[in-house]
Amino acid sequence: MTKFLIRLFIVFCWLTCTAQAASESIVLGMGCFWGAEKRMGELPGVLDVETGYANGDIAGDYQKILAHEKALKQGETHRRNHAEVVKVSFDPGRVGLESVLAHFWESHDPTQGNRQGNDIGTNYRSAIYTSSKEQLAIAHKTRMAYQAALKGAGRGTITTEVAPLKTYYKAEDYHQDYLKKNPNGYCGLGGTGVKYPGFASIGKTASPNGPLDPKALNLKRQLIVFETEDCAYCKQFKIEILDNWKSQVPVARSMSSQPPVGWRLEKALFATPTIVLFENGKEISRFTGYNGDKPRFWKWLGFHLLTPKQQQIAFERGTENPGTGSHLDEKRPGTFVDPITGAALFRSDAKFNSSTGWPSFFSPMPGALTEHVDTSLGMRRTEVRSASSGIHLGHVFDDGPPPTGKRYCINGNVLTFIPDK
Repeated sequence: MTKFLIRLFIVFCWLTCTAQAASESIVLGMGCFWGAEKRMGELPGVLDVETGYANGDIAGDYQKILAHEKALKQGETHRRNHAEVVKVSFDPGRVGLESVLAHFWESHDPTQGNRQGNDIGTNYRSAIYTSSKEQLAIAHKTRMAYQAALKGAGRGTITTEVAPLKTYYKAEDYHQDYLKKNPNGYCGLGGTGVKYPGFASIGKTASPNGPLDPKALNLKRQLIVFETEDCAYCKQFKIEILDNWKSQVPVARSMSSQPPVGWRLEKALFATPTIVLFENGKEISRFTGYNGDKPRFWKWLGFHLLTPKQQQIAFERGTENPGTGSHLDEKRPGTFVDPITGAALFRSDAKFNSSTGWPSFFSPMPGALTEHVDTSLGMRRTEVRSASSGIHLGHVFDDGPPPTGKRYCINGNVLTFIPDK
């Protein structure tokens, strides 16, 4: 029995040592480590990805790192902060270090210095921290190769720090597998869209498609949805928003991380979907991520389409003074639509003169409105909102004409009228 246990122990040790010998690890900084963990974990041959903190002069604690970054910005300290990193363990027999680093270069923008997208600070720096001279040599080799590819694409200079690993701390448990535990409505954008030379891209990288042709777009006002092929949130946005698009603002989809030629983004994209509103070829505003909250998206767009008076009605449940709103005397055949989404709300043949000072209708389009109890002003009323955008329209009362007996009392300033052709 004793001999059997000894042999079993020897076999166990051999298997353990073999497994350890078959794996290699490298520490990479790509901005926020949540997205980096997800992206590097998509690479075949990667065995494990762990979030952590590396190559700083302080304790490896998330809150202390944030506080230290604030102190650095205020000039209160000169001690080096950690970078948010991922420790990537991989099987060299299945994927080589150069392939791992090719995926690293393609999966973020290494030209942004101490930032990555909206995350700004030395703790979000791009970095490769190596554990051997061989790793360091390969890291420098891949940096030179990718810099040449970036230069050929007209992009900037790589700022990635390449150095031996000096200190490393595993991040807190709640930071491990964060995006699996907390889906947040966006996918990390695949970097610059420039391919690492000589390697087929693996995973969710930016599409090789070039920027949109500005000649096919509306220079005065244009929405562009920047997306990637494998982004589930992009697909959800397409199904729930784009497939039924009726808004007055033209919309286009782009698989490139770059704006149309000659147009300008205010800052680099860091996630998809990102919906950008351009006016005269310049970014006016952007909406990043989509998790099914349609009213939130339409409210964002509405703040750029509606006047301040319209916004007060639509988003603050305001009321225009009687006799001052639009469409009170509109009698032409046509459809009254949501001013943001363009969805049909009322037909003109359901409109009647209620002598109240507000446009009134006895029936909405099917499914166009939602009803909500309103107890403001010491009264109990039924508020009506647009089902498509969620904006406030007015109230419905039980004193209307046949055939419904309803009076939908609507603020005319939050209606758009489209006459029949």
